[in-house]
Amino acid sequence: MKIPENLKYTRDHEWIDEEGRVGITDYAQESLGDVVFVELPQVGQVVKTGEAFGVVESVKSVSDLYSPVDGTVTAVNEALNETPELINQDPYNQGWIIQVDVEGYGEELLDAKAYQQQVEGE
Repeated sequence: MKIPENLKYTRDHEWIDEEGRVGITDYAQESLGDVVFVELPQVGQVVKTGEAFGVVESVKSVSDLYSPVDGTVTAVNEALNETPELINQDPYNQGWIIQVDVEGYGEELLDAKAYQQQVEGE
């Protein structure tokens, strides 16, 4: 399981990078199984920390996606409409889901070490 050092993480298994790109972690995609559909928000949608902004559907289940920050969606990964399995293949790069213009942090995000400790405890 990969946990990149340069990202911040939520307890709900989302990550965010310095540019505001958001996705789900390797642990989350592994738990979900094969991703078959992603419901993306609209560009311009306002997101709030901890609130659902979309849905990821796998062969096993349907899960809400939760925003790690407050902000406005500036881009969505359109490639996921045709190739949702990018989330399984490359969750930290090609499998990003949205990009947010970050306006604030409603909760403390975890660094890689703290996130790894959480995952090991699950």
